This record gives sequence, structure tokens and C-alpha cells, in this order.
Amino acid sequence: MSQTTVASTVKTTQTTAMTVLLGVSAAHLLNDAMQSVVPAVFPLFQQNLQLSFTEVGWIAFTLNITASILQPLIGYCTDRRPMPFLLPVGMLFTLLGMIGLAFAPTFAMLLLASALIGVGSSVLHPESSRVAHLAAGKGKGFAQSVFQVGGNFGQALAPLMVVFIIMPIGQIGFLWFTLLALIGIVLQSAIGKWYGRQLRERAAKPKSRSTAAPAKSFSKPFIGYVLAILILMLFSKFVYLASMTGYYAFYYMGKFGLPLSSAQICLFALQFAGMAGTFIGGPLADRFGRQKIIWFSILGTAPFSLLMPYAGPVTSVLLCIAIGLILMSGFSVIIVYAQELLPGHVGTVAGLFFGLSFGLAGLGSVLMGWLMDTHGVTSMIQWCSFLPLLGLFALLLPKDSVIMGGAAAK
Repeated sequence: MSQTTVASTVKTTQTTAMTVLLGVSAAHLLNDAMQSVVPAVFPLFQQNLQLSFTEVGWIAFTLNITASILQPLIGYCTDRRPMPFLLPVGMLFTLLGMIGLAFAPTFAMLLLASALIGVGSSVLHPESSRVAHLAAGKGKGFAQSVFQVGGNFGQALAPLMVVFIIMPIGQIGFLWFTLLALIGIVLQSAIGKWYGRQLRERAAKPKSRSTAAPAKSFSKPFIGYVLAILILMLFSKFVYLASMTGYYAFYYMGKFGLPLSSAQICLFALQFAGMAGTFIGGPLADRFGRQKIIWFSILGTAPFSLLMPYAGPVTSVLLCIAIGLILMSGFSVIIVYAQELLPGHVGTVAGLFFGLSFGLAGLGSVLMGWLMDTHGVTSMIQWCSFLPLLGLFALLLPKDSVIMGGAAAK
């Protein structure tokens, strides 16, 4: 085979991989846009069905805990036996959830519809993350950021969708989101076909005997220590985000006497800036180190979060931009850092960390709803503003050279 032919083949392969990477990012966008609309319309649900803040918290809990429980299980199972057909199946569950939200007449039906959306997310995240990892080549941080930025863009669009779709026509507006789910089914079906071909090609290649040095593994106490710090970072990040995306609209409307549409501006600023933060976080980590970006993404948020309860309506938007940009830069980095700690368990790690992020947000939502019912929304927002200070513990994470040394030897 000539050098020109080889170069052409390599270029075609790289182009296809990038197309697939953009495809899983787009699917992530659609999924997270539909999922993020749910907490964005909590004030509407509360008004229509006369819900307490605690009941609102249970909706968020159901949405998140379903994904939290299933994602690690799906990640573990697909590490052992990849299942490309699950990609469009996940979007089908989200489609059913959107239909349920459009017609839900009771609190119980809201919980059921939220659970269906949670199932859809639990399928998408571990398998799509594996596809991104497969298409990544050497730029694992960049690939994970591209995948994540799609989800963040979808989250950023959710407040605008509430303003322009849900608010004019009410709860029945959720039917418009079934179009997004149908597009997602078609897209995920195409990605699943590429994924399946890659798996068959890899299975057909003869396995060569490795002459590499014996694998160096980390001890279980060391792995437990690192994972405990990473989980603490997830707790800080996602409980704080849950307080903002699920409840800050109530605080903003009550404090400044402004309508829901004005409150959505803050959420849009938070999510849109988070999209930018996610996109730059991976490449920055590839260049400057994952450990540094992880601690900066959490602890660097603290000055702005502490100011948030005392800011005016305009300053609040600016603070949301700073918080989203910094706080969201670390999640894709945390996942890649953990995947390097546990190589060969890409799906399990992705499922575990996506699942934990959903579960922690869900548990935090119930707790915050109870705090709002008992102490008021202002106190809850003030208490949550201290959560990013937990980023101090990220300074205890091992340096990249320690983690990469173990991963390289495997």
C-alpha cells in the first residue's frame, strides 16, 4: 500500500471519528436539553398542581436517582459486553417521559414521567461516553469535553425553551420536545451502527502477545482514597448546581419581584457559561494537568458563589456567568482522571460518575426543598453558597504523573 493511500485512509478514519464524536455530543445536547427543562419549570408545576417545595424536591430526586442507580449498572454491564442498540433505546424512554409530562394531571404522574426521563439518561451517558472514548485517539480530555459540551449546551437552551415554548402554551408544550427525542433516536441509531462496526473490527483482529512490562496496579486503599476525594468534588459541584437550577428561580422572583421569564435569564447565563467552561476544561487539563483544573474548577467558584446571595438582579447574571464558566470546567476532567486511575473500566467509571452526579443532585434537591419549606429560600441559598469551599480537598489529589504512571503501565 502506497504512502498516499495510507495517508488518505488515516485522514478518512480521523474524519469519521470526529463526525461520530460530534454526533454523540449532539445526542447529549438533545438529551440534556429535555432533561434540564424539568427543573426549569418547577415553578409552573408548583402553581398548576399546588405542590410544596418538598414535593418539588421529590420530582428532582426521582429524575436524578433513577439515572444514579442505573448508570453504574449499565456501565459495568457494557464494559463486559458492549450494547450499541441501547443508544436509540435510551432516547425512546425520554420520548415517553416527555409525553408523560405533557399530560400529567397529578404529582404521581409527574414522578413516573420523570423516572422515564431518568432511565433515558442512564442509558445515554455511559454508552455515549464509551463511544467518545473510542473515537478520541490520544486527546482523551478533548474528546470528553466535546461530548460534555453538547450536554451543557442542551442545559443552556433549557431556560430559553421554557420561555418560548412552555410558558406561552403551558404544560402541553412538552409535546414539542418529542420532536427532539425522535431526532435523537435517528441520530443514536446511526452512531450505534458505527459503534457496532468498530466492535466487530476489533474482535476480528488477532490478539498479539504483549511484550510490555508487567502491569502496575494501584492498591485498593489508594484507589478508595482518590475516589473519595473525587466524589466529594462531585457532591460540592452538583448539589450547588441543583440549588441554582432547581430553586434559584424562586429566590430571584421573590427577592426582586420579577417574573419567571426574568429568572430564566440567570439560569441561561449559568448554563451557557458552563458550556464554554466544559469546552475549555478538557484541553486545559491536557496541557496544564488534570489535578490543577479539578481543584480550580471547584475552589475557584467559591468567591462568586459566596457573593451570589447578596447581589442585585444584574450582578447576579454576571456572577452566574463566572460560576458557570469555572464550575463546569472540571467535570469532564474528573471523569478522565478517574478513567486513568481505573483503565479498562471506561463504561463503569463513566456510569459511576454520571450516576453519582445525578444521585447527589437528587438527594440534595429533596434536602433543599425541605430547608426551603422550614427555613425559607433565602437561608437555603445562603447555606449552599459555601459548598464550593470543599474544593480545598482537591489539593489532596495525587499529581497527574502518579496517575498516568500507573495507567501507562497497564
